[in-house]
Amino acid sequence: MSQYSVTKEVRFCYGHRLMNHPGKCRHLHGHSVRAAVTVTSEDLNDQGMVCDFADLKSAIASFVRERLDHNLLLHESDPLVPLLRDANERFLTLSQHPTAEVLAKLIYDHVQGKGYNVIEVTLWETDSSYASYRNECNES
Repeated sequence: MSQYSVTKEVRFCYGHRLMNHPGKCRHLHGHSVRAAVTVTSEDLNDQGMVCDFADLKSAIASFVRERLDHNLLLHESDPLVPLLRDANERFLTLSQHPTAEVLAKLIYDHVQGKGYNVIEVTLWETDSSYASYRNECNES
């Protein structure tokens, strides 16, 4: 079966730590990342597109801006959470550890929930390291 696909990239920054990591990632640190969201369709719309890149960017960027960009992402059991709450600092708690894999899935779920047929989200944590999330059930 043939399918068309388009990919939109967004960039953002976030801080996190991985409490159970045996190395330096257990300490607070930040990343400037690039995320690529790929959506697919068997047919093109009346404009000859899978979707408008601007609309896809808007669906991705609104979530990233509101939840992830310049935010501190922590596991919900992180002992820093009460201190940050008391200091009225911005942070987001997650039920899973805030890895690149988990962030890729968060973005995937959000964009899929906006009605796009997402096939994959890839998040580059560095220029040479990336993680992807793909839900094989959504592929035709």
